[in-house]
Amino acid sequence: MQNTTFTKWVACWGNATSITDRKEAVYAKDLTLRYPIRVVFSGSKLRFRFSNLTGTEDVTISKAFVATTDGDYVPAKITLNGKDELLLPAGKEITSDEIPLQIQAGQTIEVSMYFAGFAQMNAGTIVTGPLSKGQYAYGDFAGQKEFPQNLSRATNCFYFLNTVDIFTKEQNHALVCFGDSITAQSWPDHLAQRAWDKGFHDVAIIRRAVCGTRILRQYDCITYAAYGLKGETRFPIELNVAGASAVIIQHGINDIIHPVGTEVNKFRPWSDLPTASEMEKGVEDFYISHARKLGLKVWSGTLLPIFGWRTYAPFRDELRNEFNNWLRTSDKFDGCVDFDKAVRNPQKPESFADGFDSGDHLHPSEAAYKAMADAVPEELL
Repeated sequence: MQNTTFTKWVACWGNATSITDRKEAVYAKDLTLRYPIRVVFSGSKLRFRFSNLTGTEDVTISKAFVATTDGDYVPAKITLNGKDELLLPAGKEITSDEIPLQIQAGQTIEVSMYFAGFAQMNAGTIVTGPLSKGQYAYGDFAGQKEFPQNLSRATNCFYFLNTVDIFTKEQNHALVCFGDSITAQSWPDHLAQRAWDKGFHDVAIIRRAVCGTRILRQYDCITYAAYGLKGETRFPIELNVAGASAVIIQHGINDIIHPVGTEVNKFRPWSDLPTASEMEKGVEDFYISHARKLGLKVWSGTLLPIFGWRTYAPFRDELRNEFNNWLRTSDKFDGCVDFDKAVRNPQKPESFADGFDSGDHLHPSEAAYKAMADAVPEELL
C-alpha cells in the first residue's frame, strides 16, 4: 500500500459511552479487556478515542495494544503523548497518538487494554450483534494472542474504547446510527454486513446507542443511571465522528413508554410524558440543528410497535403514531427509514409481524433486526 493514497481520517468503528449499571462491584483490578473490530477500509495508521465521559474518577490504562488477527500476532503499543500509560480523566475523552499500522480492508484488529490498579468501571455501554463481541480476563494478557480459557469470559459491555479512526482514502465515509436499545442491538451490525456483502466498501457503520435513553429526560438516580444521558447532552458528544456523511436517528420510544406515575414508580412521574410536538421540537433543536452545523445529512427512523409491552396503553400508541407521522413527512429530514413499516404486522400495525417480536413486545427478534437493516436505502451506503 502506498501511503500517498490516504488523505483523511475516518471513523471505522464506534460506540457510545454511558453510565454502566450500578451494581455492588464497580471497580476492577488486574483486568484485561479485548475487543475485536473488523475494519472496512484500507489505511496506513490508526488512532483511538478512549472515553471516561461518565466516570467520576480518573482511570489509568496501564498498557494498550492493537494487533491484526491474521498472520503473525504482532501487537503494537497504543500510546498517549509517547507514554505507555493512558490516563483517562474523569468526565473526559482522550485520543491516542497516531499508531502506524498497515491495514487491508476487511481485516480484523484486536484492541486490548490492561488495568493493573483499581479502575472505576463506570464508562461503557452494552451492545449486541454478530460483529460486536468482547472478552475480558483477570491478569495481564494484553500482549498475548490468546486468553487462558479458565480466566476469561465473553462480554458485550464495551468499556472505555469509544471510537477507532483510520487514515484512509478520500471517498471513504461513516454513517452514524443514533438511538437507544433498539440501535444498541443487532440492526447496525446487520447493516454493516449488508453493506460489505453488497460491495459498499467505502462506508463504515458507527453505532451511537445507549439502552433506555430518552430525547427529553434522563434519570439521576442509581436505579436507572445506566439509562444514560438525555439527547440534548448525548448528541453533540456522540456526533464527534471523523468522516461522517449522514446520521440515522431512531430515538424516542422511551420518552413514550417510561412514565407511569409516582404511585407506581417514584422515579417515573407522569410529568415526564411529552407531547408529540415536544418530541419533535427536541429532535429539531438537539439533533437536526447540530447535525446541520456538521454538514451531515439527517435521516429519521420511525419508532417500532409496542403492543403487549408491559406499559402499553392506546394513548401511548397514538403518541407513537403521531410522532412517526412527523418523522415520515417532515421536510426537516433528508429522508426517512421506515423501520416501523419494515417490522409491523400489516393487519395489526400496533404489533410486530409474526416472527419479528423478541418476546418482550418492544425489542425486535434477530430476523426483524435484519429487516431493519434491509430497510436502509442504498443511497446512504
